[in-house]
Amino acid sequence: MEIWALVMLAVVIVLLLVGYPVAFTLGAVALLFGGISLGLDFFALLPMRIWGVMTSFTLIAVPLFVFMGIVLEKSGIAEELLETMARLFGRVRGGMGVSIVLVGALLAATTGVVGATVVAMAVIALPVMLRHGYKPELATGTIAASGTLGQIIPPSIILVLLGDVIGVPVGQLFMAAVTPGLVLITLFIVYILVRAKFRPSEAPALPVDNDAGPLWPQVFKSLIPPLFLVFAVLGSIFFGVASPTESAAVGALGALLLAAIRKRLNLGNLRMAMRSTTRMTSMVFMILIGATAFGLVFRGMGGDDLVKELMTGLPGGPWGFLLVSMLIIFVLGFFLDFIEITFIVVPILAPIAAFLGIDMLWFAVLIALNLQTSFLTPPFGFSLFYLKAAAPPEIRMPQIYRGILPFVGIQLLALLMVMLFPQITLWLPDVMDSVQGF
Repeated sequence: MEIWALVMLAVVIVLLLVGYPVAFTLGAVALLFGGISLGLDFFALLPMRIWGVMTSFTLIAVPLFVFMGIVLEKSGIAEELLETMARLFGRVRGGMGVSIVLVGALLAATTGVVGATVVAMAVIALPVMLRHGYKPELATGTIAASGTLGQIIPPSIILVLLGDVIGVPVGQLFMAAVTPGLVLITLFIVYILVRAKFRPSEAPALPVDNDAGPLWPQVFKSLIPPLFLVFAVLGSIFFGVASPTESAAVGALGALLLAAIRKRLNLGNLRMAMRSTTRMTSMVFMILIGATAFGLVFRGMGGDDLVKELMTGLPGGPWGFLLVSMLIIFVLGFFLDFIEITFIVVPILAPIAAFLGIDMLWFAVLIALNLQTSFLTPPFGFSLFYLKAAAPPEIRMPQIYRGILPFVGIQLLALLMVMLFPQITLWLPDVMDSVQGF
């Protein structure tokens, strides 16, 4: 029966690659294999499992953070940030690329919507970069990679989902992801500046615009609103004022206030934000219900025990398990969406990591960093599709693929650094605990 559990897992992955809907594939395959091997009475346990999912206080943060991101996307914050950062750093070689990375980081810490960030930067910044002589590969790679920062920099939907699936406090997970996110941003910037220094023709400085008015007032005007929102969300968690779910409500309210101040809060935008939030939340919870049924059957058939036996028998102990599990997630990221991996693969690996004594907070951040690369790896990297759809016609897909390769390498380097030096992840949660008196 344990072997049939692995067959069930293989069938799910094949059906997902063919293109069947995730939620219904998980549920249908679970019902088929569970009904045959365990009997229909076994599913009497399923309603209580689903009820537990639907009443999870942690997961209430998902629609609130999605709503916050969509409202901010409509508020015009991306356009203003890009224009300001381009003026601030554009006169330096590679400065426009640095601006893209910093804007991607700020948008990640406020909106967290990868598709919206990539499209906004591609529409606004890519034509400017190409017009001033940036190499298309460097320009497209910078935009695609910067757009994915929303996966690791909190508040991030994937961190909320990982916290719930793995069973670690989401507030601590947010704090644990801050420093790895900053490390990744720094590596991106260093790479762009070094490349611009040795190949100045690929990333030239932009001409200074003396007619745009004073620079620093514009910088403060553009930076203060997103930084205020970041402090409101993460600061309330850090100082113990609010739980992650309550901070998501603070963020949603703050996004509405910023949109109102910018005179972008109208009935049309509000209706669109609520519709998109409902659609996204429904999709996540339908997948989660399907994954709950799949996990129930997989464990009922003894699949978790078989995988545990295989993974704990690897040479190298915990380090062997870490290397193999990271490799599995990385390879699956070429073909599967991060939500699918989170709900199918992570629940299988997490109990093994706990059994081996691995710090689960550190393990969750490693998975989040790894899943971030799935947005850049062909053939199904979503950032690549978003970028191609918004890019000028002269940009070809092979140029985008070549452009993202160095940034995938940088992300793997950041993953290796966090793996070798766990304190990069763990020091800020420890500080947060001491501030809150734990």
